[in-house]
Amino acid sequence: MAKILVIRLSAIGDVAMTVPVIYSAAKANPQDTFTVLTQAFLIPVFMNRPANVDVIGINTKAAEKTLRGLLRFASALVKFEYDMVLDLHNVIRTIIIRSLFRMKGKKVYVVDKARKERKRLTDRNHKDLKPLRPVIERYADVFRAAGLNYTESFTSLYESHPADLSAMEAVAGTKKGKWIGIAPFAKHRGKIYPVDDMEQVVARLSENEDYTIFLLGGRGYEEAVLEQWAFQYPRVKSLVGRYSLDNELALISQLDVLLCMDSANMHFASLVGTKVISVWGATHPYAGFYGYHQNPKNAVQLDLPCRPCSVFGQKPCFRGDWACMTQITPEMVIAKVDGLLK
Repeated sequence: MAKILVIRLSAIGDVAMTVPVIYSAAKANPQDTFTVLTQAFLIPVFMNRPANVDVIGINTKAAEKTLRGLLRFASALVKFEYDMVLDLHNVIRTIIIRSLFRMKGKKVYVVDKARKERKRLTDRNHKDLKPLRPVIERYADVFRAAGLNYTESFTSLYESHPADLSAMEAVAGTKKGKWIGIAPFAKHRGKIYPVDDMEQVVARLSENEDYTIFLLGGRGYEEAVLEQWAFQYPRVKSLVGRYSLDNELALISQLDVLLCMDSANMHFASLVGTKVISVWGATHPYAGFYGYHQNPKNAVQLDLPCRPCSVFGQKPCFRGDWACMTQITPEMVIAKVDGLLK
């Protein structure tokens, strides 16, 4: 029986992508125990987990933000005597943590992030446009390298425990017709469809009396935009700031489709078995971050020679016009949604 520490601290979508792999590995190795180290606010993502999976939180925005705080945390963690460490992140913080374990003679296995391949994929002048190994498979490779059994078995967070929508009934109501989720924002501009164009998508979809639209996003600017759309268009409801992550996941599981960007919401929907239509700009599914078991045909994207220019969407557009997003028309997006629902 082995005690295994699995580390993935961020980003939100990347942490979500570890869930199918960790749950599958846990089921394939029932004699072992798995402890997941991630950001404390992401612990609810690991719901309905196998009995041999535990989750502990770290807060790299507060107590563990400084090197001193991180070392204090890692020193306490080492005392739990894990037999091996699986680093699914491979950044400075996780290097520090795993190094302390390695100094104590523990086995450490690290994900291959394919940095050279990603650089060639996004190169401006000598682009090598070919699919890279999916990130989820790269995670699974770490478990295999550690000598663990691995058989992909994950289907949904609600496979054995049905979603509880009782907390959402006041806003969601009883389901009638088709439920569409729309999450129009992402962390970086290169992954965000123009807001005015997305408003046209919302406006047109809301004209269909068979559709109910739920808007998902963050606080501040995003909340203001989505609240305005919910006020302005019929059958459109904003969920921003109203519910916890586990409640939002429950509602996402009941959607007929989620329209989103290359963002965490794509991965949340994938964890609960909901179909996703995703809009891609500066980034590309070829980088390996496509949603778990999502149909590649449901990606809305343009074939431009400059795409992808970035793995994560944070780079400025060297053309200056963000053509990868602005040339996608609302009609293209609407047609994809209507086509999937029909």
